[in-house]
Amino acid sequence: MSQKLGRAQSVAIAGASTLLGKELKQVLEDRNFPASEVSLLDDDVAAGTLTEAGGEPTFIQEVTAESFENQRFVFFAGSEAFTALHYDTALKAGATVIDLSGGLPAGAHSFMWIPSLDRALPPPAISPAPPIALYRSPGAGAIIGATVSAALKDLSPTRIAILFFPPVSEAGQLGVDELEGQTTNLLSFRGIEREVFDSQVAFNLLAQYGEERKPPLHVIREGLASTIETYLTGRAVIPAIQIIQAPIFYGYSFAVFADFTARPNFSDVEAAFRTLGVHVADKDEPSPDIVSAAGQSEIQLARVDGDSGVKTGLWLWGVADNLRLGATNAVRIAEELLAVPA
Repeated sequence: MSQKLGRAQSVAIAGASTLLGKELKQVLEDRNFPASEVSLLDDDVAAGTLTEAGGEPTFIQEVTAESFENQRFVFFAGSEAFTALHYDTALKAGATVIDLSGGLPAGAHSFMWIPSLDRALPPPAISPAPPIALYRSPGAGAIIGATVSAALKDLSPTRIAILFFPPVSEAGQLGVDELEGQTTNLLSFRGIEREVFDSQVAFNLLAQYGEERKPPLHVIREGLASTIETYLTGRAVIPAIQIIQAPIFYGYSFAVFADFTARPNFSDVEAAFRTLGVHVADKDEPSPDIVSAAGQSEIQLARVDGDSGVKTGLWLWGVADNLRLGATNAVRIAEELLAVPA
């Protein structure tokens, strides 16, 4: 940020009871975001839940017509339906809306932003101008995909393919609960619940979900690919995307294959990622995994590896804390907006 952050701001987290909402609250605290007050909002199911903010006990409040009054920023971290229902009310109240849920309607005039990539992919002019504005903060998969293409852009790759292994927490707390229940029951030789994924996720890898799972995995993949394409079109190579559901609670893992007319120097590749804030393992550092990535705000990348068959290609292996990465990006959007001179 080029400017110091301004005076304290009033902030609301809509969808505060979700995994992403809880992580967002923690990131605001960890980054010392200048919030005079953080209002925790959700639907009537979660309202009244006791939690804490800034080390003090507080309650999650139900969203009302007055919830967004005098809020500088409103972060939407709940369900897509929840966001679609309430975002316009927040805008009309004069708040700057930052959506992490992906629930904005297709016709909403919004701006998708990954501030960490501004150096490699300068953003277009922002319209409408803040503070009355609508921003989309993409999820961990889209941030990873866009970061890979942005880092490799100046090395002129001919193709990039990314295989993602998302955790069940991408489906929220229900996904985490289902994997936990399936794991326990399978170890006890009992039947398993399939309410979320309509498939056995525990001890398994899935290229598709059961027929009752909505949305199906191929729709999730298409949505991720579309988000990455929207961000990169006209600015960097658009990668091919595939998703395999992993039996992991938290943490995105991914493998990247990139091909070039002539394979670049590995140190140049690693330097390009470091420039964008990606942590690349040092020479004597172990390869990152989802355990080491937990609680980290940056994408973690192993050392670059070549391909013995395709001499012009290289492989990348990386991980990221999916909740932390997404929440940090959203908070960085707010920080960047506060850094703009009035």
